[in-house]
Amino acid sequence: MKFSCVLISVKDVAVSRKFYEDLFGLEVMFDFGTNIAFSCGLALQQGFAELIGISPDDVTYKTNNFELYFEEENLDGFVANLKKHPEIVYVHDVKEYPWGQRVIRFYDLDYHVIEVGESMCSVVRRFLKQGLSIEETVDRTQHPVDFVRSCVE
Repeated sequence: MKFSCVLISVKDVAVSRKFYEDLFGLEVMFDFGTNIAFSCGLALQQGFAELIGISPDDVTYKTNNFELYFEEENLDGFVANLKKHPEIVYVHDVKEYPWGQRVIRFYDLDYHVIEVGESMCSVVRRFLKQGLSIEETVDRTQHPVDFVRSCVE
């Protein structure tokens, strides 16, 4: 058996498709009308309740117990573009975790949580550029020395 994709329930597949294409640059692999499969392994399904045979009232929005996670090499550029979308509702603005990764969380148009974080290689390069040694970067990022070195090769 192999994992195939994550499918999320959406109210309007066309609107959600545009959101994910425009904001994240996702590419559609299959378009079945009410079901869109992106090449990254994310799928959108309109009419999910009807498809699986449950009441639409049993589909819960804004559950805050699941997130789609994306990594970005240029987080500041992504955030600048994100701020151009007044329809975005934020979970929180950019924050930095103890291991140095900066992330932002917000809701898509159907209130699924999305996290966009710097790739850890970006974090490593930022720390090294700030003058941290490889050993200090290993300690701060909690990543193995081989990983840290691989980010600068």
